[in-house]
Amino acid sequence: MSSRRRAAITGSLLTATFSAVLILSCTAVADDQGPASGKGGKAVDEAPAGVRLNTTLPSRISVDNSSRKTSITATVKNDGSKDSGDIKLLVVGFDGLKIDDVKGCTALAEKDLPKGSNSGFACPVGSLAAGKSRSYAVDATYDLGKTGKICLPVQSSDGRKTFWQQGPVPFGTANPSPDAPATPLLLGTDNKPVGPAGDRLPRTGAGDGVLPLGAVGGALVAAGAAGMWWARRPRRD
Repeated sequence: MSSRRRAAITGSLLTATFSAVLILSCTAVADDQGPASGKGGKAVDEAPAGVRLNTTLPSRISVDNSSRKTSITATVKNDGSKDSGDIKLLVVGFDGLKIDDVKGCTALAEKDLPKGSNSGFACPVGSLAAGKSRSYAVDATYDLGKTGKICLPVQSSDGRKTFWQQGPVPFGTANPSPDAPATPLLLGTDNKPVGPAGDRLPRTGAGDGVLPLGAVGGALVAAGAAGMWWARRPRRD
């Protein structure tokens, strides 16, 4: 096989490998919220007889490192044997986690926000039948330079009684990933904020055998381009 042909094949293989890296990196960013969890939840006021209310949050979420946006599914359930009566769910953000919107719910006025919170929405659940649940799509912003918490109180429609409250429970990570497309956060984990000098991950040594994904992609692009240039250059016999 001529050197020209070998160079063309090498360039093509490197380009294909780079495409595969891109596909894998996009797949890794896909939002996988994991199993639902009631971590950090507790009963407060006594619920009506036969009513057993609780809430769940995803065990993990993913924060986009460019936009700081994330999505959270908040669920309220009635595990009792009787209808709940008219209830409402609050979705409240604290510290670095700010609730931007909850589909089908109304933003709380600043004067109505719980002490220490930065945002919140009230969701009129109505009467939840025995064994039934209702889920709400939550859009939020998470400043990874801070810790962040979320709280889900379940109240009577007039707000006088709180039958159940999950949180304020943290979402966080001990390994911030500012150079990655997204940072995964776990429920019940205190966030380790990205410090002033933490806007880039530590670089690995030559002997470590690991490179950041972006560096690998850049190297493959350069190598692929070089291979294709070599294949196109005039042949000197």
